[in-house]
Amino acid sequence: METSTPARATEPPGTPAPPRLGHSPALSSGAGRAVARIAAFAVCQAAMIAGLGLLITGPARNLWPLSAEDALNDAFERVRNDALTTASAIASGAGDTHTVVGVTVLCCLALLLVPPLPRWRAALFLALAVWLQSLVFLLITEAVDRTRPDVERLDASPPTSSYTSGHTGAATALYAGLAVLVLSRVRGRWGRPVAVLLLLIPLLVGLARLYRGMHHPSDVVAGLLNGGLSLFVVGRAVLADDAWAARPPADAVDIAVAAAERRPGPSREPAVVIVNPTVTDTATRDRLRLVLAQRGHTDVTFLETTERDTGGGQAADAVRGGAGLIVACGGDGTIRAVADALAGTGVTLAVVPCGTGNLLARNLGLPLDPADALAAALTGEPRALDLGTISGDGIARTHFTAMSGAGLDAAVMGSTSDRAKSALGWPAYVLAGLGELRGPRMRLAVALDGAPALHRTARMVLIANIGTVQGGTALVPGARPDDGLLDLALFDPRGAGGWLRAAGVLLRGSRPTGTATGTHGGPVEFFTFRRAELTFTRPQPREVDGDPVAPGRRITAEVRPGALTVLLSAGEK
Repeated sequence: METSTPARATEPPGTPAPPRLGHSPALSSGAGRAVARIAAFAVCQAAMIAGLGLLITGPARNLWPLSAEDALNDAFERVRNDALTTASAIASGAGDTHTVVGVTVLCCLALLLVPPLPRWRAALFLALAVWLQSLVFLLITEAVDRTRPDVERLDASPPTSSYTSGHTGAATALYAGLAVLVLSRVRGRWGRPVAVLLLLIPLLVGLARLYRGMHHPSDVVAGLLNGGLSLFVVGRAVLADDAWAARPPADAVDIAVAAAERRPGPSREPAVVIVNPTVTDTATRDRLRLVLAQRGHTDVTFLETTERDTGGGQAADAVRGGAGLIVACGGDGTIRAVADALAGTGVTLAVVPCGTGNLLARNLGLPLDPADALAAALTGEPRALDLGTISGDGIARTHFTAMSGAGLDAAVMGSTSDRAKSALGWPAYVLAGLGELRGPRMRLAVALDGAPALHRTARMVLIANIGTVQGGTALVPGARPDDGLLDLALFDPRGAGGWLRAAGVLLRGSRPTGTATGTHGGPVEFFTFRRAELTFTRPQPREVDGDPVAPGRRITAEVRPGALTVLLSAGEK
């Protein structure tokens, strides 16, 4: 079956090249300039502290208060006792490299993963401050050679110079950095007391390093200075209201879209973007609008799906309204509903994955970032893809793009909560599947392309237009959405050994040639067909493109070759 596809407009000679789709100077955060400024200030910071160290170890070493440092070191040695030694070990450990690195990683993960999230700037501020302090410390120890105090040292002496105190500098960057975040973001009576406690930690670390005979007082002061300056430089770059890495203006997307629309070039056909609002936020929609504008689509309408109409009604209305391009932005259910309405119309579809599974997008080789996927589609060409149709008792005849089935996979789809999918993504299906593995087998009859029925038992039945699922697993090896066929896979492993043999079959990744073929009695059987009728002895859970449907005893599936026109770039399948 052939479908008509709209001709692709070409850019006129001499037209200036557009920016990379989805990007614009108006959306720039100035990150490059911020990095350059951080580097320049870091050089100045290292030079200043190193110069101070050379002064301390050179012309000023016999001047007060440096001349009193040896006496102070001796005084710390004289007051040592078991309790203070234990306390100093604990305080010194708070600035140890392993402690600082571990706490920094945990805090950054919390800033990115614990709601409200993600706090990218706060995590970047903390990580960069600790890293910058460490880098400057290493540079200084190479430039300034200072011996440690002439007292009994309670820790093993590292090979670095006594100047500066690395423990104190790292503790300042980490704990004072946390104090800054607490003061700027925590509201209520606990903010200030927590910040004060955090600010005390670097002071206690420095005091512990003096008590344990590891540094001169001026080394500790220089460590505090190094950590404090690192916080100032990085904070000025990423946290300040007028930070070097400035936030784009609130109307940045409008500015970028207006600039793209003013760019000379041919105007393209009207476009309708159908978005699932539960998985597509405002920022994603803005980037999609910019990508479309940069490709000449100035007449763009955004329509939201609803619980009662998951995309099919919106797509049908768009076709009747004369849209030449439909962009479906959502999960497999949204893509399926839109494809069902577009089947056989010849209207071009751009697939934008925004859901949990995104099976069709993965099998077409599309980027999983929504804006990148749309950009790839708009720079590609229309391709005719197959659709499957499915019907049965309790299932009105409808199309599917990826996979439908009965048994284990349908039970997993039905038992996976929206909250788990939102929190974990596709691994939520894996966790739900572990609880369904011990489900009962089903008995069924399979009639393919008019041949006599085959009688089988199975734990899972898959009718596939595509072959690969999440994680790159070829669950139905060889299935392709453009070969004019559908694939049937019957999974009937018995025990742990059966599951291992099934995994081995999938790893081999081969599909039988011809139609209605398979090896009876194995853990997995594969068939190819154009029309299939499946009859179960008792009602089974069923699903269509990942969406559970009513349990039932019959499924009829048929292929519609080339029924859907999809934009794909040359490098995609």
